[in-house]
Amino acid sequence: MATSNKKKTTIAKLNRERGLAERRVAKQTRKAARKQAATHDEQAAAPSREQEAAQPLANQAAIGAATRAFGAMAKTDATRQEKSA
Repeated sequence: MATSNKKKTTIAKLNRERGLAERRVAKQTRKAARKQAATHDEQAAAPSREQEAAQPLANQAAIGAATRAFGAMAKTDATRQEKSA
């Protein structure tokens, strides 16, 4: 019987790669939020405490960008798994 020389990726390695991808997306989100906050601070005066309390904690634009990036990575992972199966 012929042996398969196909390399197999373990579940542990896939989990490590997924965790790494999630950390990268989180880092990109934080970086985008800092960058947008810096440009926003340059353009506008400092908000009052009431205005700060009314603002959401997360930057919606950065979250949207991160969600799209993570979705693209998930599609790539799914295609790789289908090809390896």
